[in-house]
Amino acid sequence: MKAIVYERTGDPSVLQLVDRPVPEPGPGEVLVRVAVSGVNPTDWKARRNGPVPGGWQIPGQDGAGVVEAVGEGVDQQLIGERVWLWEAAWQRPWGTTAEYTVVPVRQAVSLGSASFDLGACLGIPFLTAHRCLTVGEYMPQKLHAGALSDHTVLVQGGAGAVGNAAIQLARWADACVVATVSSPEKAQLAAAAGATHVINYREQDVVAEVRKIAPDGVHTIVEVAPAANAEIDVQLLRSGGAVCVYANDGGDEVTLPIRPSMTPNARWQFVLVYTEPKAAKAHGVRDVCAAVVQGAIRVGEEAGLPLHHHPLSAAAAAHQAVENSVVGKVLISTSEQ
Repeated sequence: MKAIVYERTGDPSVLQLVDRPVPEPGPGEVLVRVAVSGVNPTDWKARRNGPVPGGWQIPGQDGAGVVEAVGEGVDQQLIGERVWLWEAAWQRPWGTTAEYTVVPVRQAVSLGSASFDLGACLGIPFLTAHRCLTVGEYMPQKLHAGALSDHTVLVQGGAGAVGNAAIQLARWADACVVATVSSPEKAQLAAAAGATHVINYREQDVVAEVRKIAPDGVHTIVEVAPAANAEIDVQLLRSGGAVCVYANDGGDEVTLPIRPSMTPNARWQFVLVYTEPKAAKAHGVRDVCAAVVQGAIRVGEEAGLPLHHHPLSAAAAAHQAVENSVVGKVLISTSEQ
């Protein structure tokens, strides 16, 4: 099979297209013929910063394809199933940027009739967004239609991949969603994703505009840039509200206003999808599946998430695009399915 491999950390030039034997699924695993691999910021960060414990790594946490074979203890009826993959390369060498990969069966989830492009967009962004929308004091553990009715959610950075996922999931759950963006073009993307209200923070007063929409404050904030937004966030939380931090855009350290955070009994919740509690991860996988089945998740520019396709041989360019913060989702086509 063709695969993208790196044997040392560094810039995208360390990614090499090589021939490797097709792996055999072990007990509890499935072999998946990958159609599309999704590229996330954690992929290039891992490539730059390592480690590479086994001496080689196929990158790519997310992807979609078809189950080709199963290991011992796995139901044979899964063969031929169209699936989406999550955390394929987390503490494992077999990522999705290859024609085939092996994953534990629980990490190959039925995709139904949805497109492989959509499947490759689900993993990290949608599971991260799900965690952000379910960890606050006011928030449910599980999402479904109606789960967030009478809730107001603020998504800081509504044109990013996680921001887009948060908008789509929150709207599916019937929340009022306010999204912030930095340009008119990004405002169009957030609106296309389904945001109820969109605020351009470069041109508008975010606190004043959000308070017009939610005079009592918002129930939760999905936060991409805590270092820049902490003072704004504490002014917008209702009593018992939560700021759910999933990234460090704009700085690695954040200064929290203590008294303004104490007054509403605010929760500052930090989110890393890989290490979230197992029960929460299971809820996320199940709920994202339900949203897909119900047609609530879309991809493409018409859904606020432009897709950028690259062939397997251009994996380095795909990584560079994500590293350069391209707007939308970068996908790598790994086979001709």
